[in-house]
Amino acid sequence: MIWHIAKRELYDNLNSLRFALTMVLLLGLMLTNAVVHLQEHPARIQKYLSSVVDARNVLESRADSLYDLARKGPGKLYKKPSPLHFCAEGGDTFLSSAVEAHYYFWDTDDLGSFWRMQYPAATPNLTNIRPDVTKVDWAFVIGYALSLIALLFTFDSVSGERERGTLRLILANSVPRHTVLIGKFLGALISVNISFALAVLINLLVISTSSAVHLGADAWGRIGIVFFIALLYTCLFLALGLLVSARVQRSAVSLVILLLTWVTFVVFMPSILASIASGFSSPMSADELQVRRYQINDKLWEEYHQKTGVSKLQDMQVGSRLVTQDKVEQDRLIEKRLMQQVEQVQRARSITQISPAAIVQHLLESFAGTGFERHLQFLENAQHYGRQYSEFIVETDRTDLQSLHLIGVREGMSQKPVSPEAIPRFEDTLSLSKDFNTAATELLLLILFVVVLLSSAYLAFVRVEV
Repeated sequence: MIWHIAKRELYDNLNSLRFALTMVLLLGLMLTNAVVHLQEHPARIQKYLSSVVDARNVLESRADSLYDLARKGPGKLYKKPSPLHFCAEGGDTFLSSAVEAHYYFWDTDDLGSFWRMQYPAATPNLTNIRPDVTKVDWAFVIGYALSLIALLFTFDSVSGERERGTLRLILANSVPRHTVLIGKFLGALISVNISFALAVLINLLVISTSSAVHLGADAWGRIGIVFFIALLYTCLFLALGLLVSARVQRSAVSLVILLLTWVTFVVFMPSILASIASGFSSPMSADELQVRRYQINDKLWEEYHQKTGVSKLQDMQVGSRLVTQDKVEQDRLIEKRLMQQVEQVQRARSITQISPAAIVQHLLESFAGTGFERHLQFLENAQHYGRQYSEFIVETDRTDLQSLHLIGVREGMSQKPVSPEAIPRFEDTLSLSKDFNTAATELLLLILFVVVLLSSAYLAFVRVEV
């Protein structure tokens, strides 16, 4: 009986004008997405590869001097573009695409401050990382278009049957109410996903046939997860449509209530809550960071002048210790500011989880390899490489028996040239297991939303008077 009702709903939907409009809308959006991605992604990849090669050439040009490698650091480290950028743009325009090792402040012929990692923002508005709704990616299609379509397929599921008098006939045949509700839910779900699946297949067909885009096994697995998230999100709004339709007498009233709910939770709430939450705390400003960095520098430079002048060897030992201490304190200060920025954004993202649209946006970004969580993985990879690079410098100097092993002093370090191939290479990798761990809470929260709304729809339908 469930499938009989579902097939009837499916047949009615397939022969309706809203299904035809849904097909046209989703196909248009997905084709636009594919065309734009094929235009932008090759340029994005080419820019990344050129930047990586240039940065590597600069780094290898310093191989004649271990001291220069140690002092100037690894140079720029670039974030690898995601091949699934078409799934979720993720607000990458508000996030830096590279980190850079700087080596300024004090400097003499034999002694200078060491490199420290810098985390620049692509724009001054770092805290505003919400996606641009004008980007026609899968996240926009799912978050905005698909949710609205789900409501349009269910706003009259119960109220429309009641107005036409057919609901009384169905229930008069001793059909259990939960059977009717499940049948209507499945019919609407299949109807919506037929059009969405066709649009997705055409989108992927256009993208995968291009030689400029390569989707590996990991990318296809992530696409499957994205589709599952879209399915859950559709179920949520179908359940919401059934709930409201069962609670009101007329379809027009149901449609108005659902549209107001959609605008509130999908359009306004994520942006408003993120703006409010981001103002609860303010990270260390760039000016304050600069002042505190100069304070550390001045203190150590003064100590250097006070403790040197006894002998050249002792001066070199003091210089090595202070250079090392300067790097440790500067790195700690920079990472403290970075953590403050991260905590501010994460707090805002936590508050926006009230909106299922924000939850889905975060999930799609995580599994598409874009957005804020992807940026955090990039920063983690850069920090890991920074430690690896520092260990390489120390180990290379240690293998030279003629070196005094005074890191940070030109005459106290190995004078032998370094093989360019021996310098560690930076690899920006993505981990699906980390993405799952990050997204687990939000995924469970989305499932909870679906269960609660479906249960509420059932309870409302049980109490419907026909």
